[in-house]
Amino acid sequence: MRFLQSSRLLTVLLAAAGAWSLTAIDWNGPWLHTGGAASFLRFLLALFPPDLSADFLLIALTASGQTLAYAVAGMTVAILIGVPLGIIASGVAFTPGSRLRRPSVAATRFLLGGMRAVHELVWAVLFVAAIGLSPLAAIFALGLPYAGILGRIYADLLQDVPPEPIAALRTTGASPLRLFSYGYWPMALPDLIGYTFYRLECAIRAAAIMSFVGIPGLGYQIQLSLHDLLFDQVWTLLLFLVAIIVAVDLWSSRIRRSLLS
Repeated sequence: MRFLQSSRLLTVLLAAAGAWSLTAIDWNGPWLHTGGAASFLRFLLALFPPDLSADFLLIALTASGQTLAYAVAGMTVAILIGVPLGIIASGVAFTPGSRLRRPSVAATRFLLGGMRAVHELVWAVLFVAAIGLSPLAAIFALGLPYAGILGRIYADLLQDVPPEPIAALRTTGASPLRLFSYGYWPMALPDLIGYTFYRLECAIRAAAIMSFVGIPGLGYQIQLSLHDLLFDQVWTLLLFLVAIIVAVDLWSSRIRRSLLS
């Protein structure tokens, strides 16, 4: 039983999965198709320089705005769903010994698991089929799985709050609401914000990828440029995506420092 609960089992399973995955590779076939190396070199050389024409920069800027808007809106939906579900899944909102605690935590964690089990690309295809090529398709396709991810991590972070300050508050007769408002939430907030910003970075990348199903954005423009073999335009779009991610990372770092100072 100790072995089943130890990290050795995980190490063995990961090693076995890695070894098994190697059997799926065709070691006798070529690693690159004919002309693949030349195409890849052509793609790399297109970076010097990328397409910096005024017309295409405007297209890239517009696509970046669309991608960022989808990511922010999707994360807003994810936070609105993930925060309350994460609080319930953590069990900190219940009084000790409450009969509702265990079934509520189990049911909520099951719901969160189901929401994040389906990839955002699959959600995007489903929502596009249901409501068409609408911004709502991208927003909901991001919001549902990311709500499942955020809710799970929020629950774990709330459970990891040091027990000593909570015990001190409980001795004063504080209610579960006060324990949460003055204990769990403020102590977990820096980590909650840090992880939320990290997921925002992931949402920006996911919003760009979802554009490959036809939703306007950076991914859609990258797809058009790739089809026309305009690699210099692809690099321009990729650089815009990198710039957005770096800006969000710097912003989140400043906010976390301000909370911890």
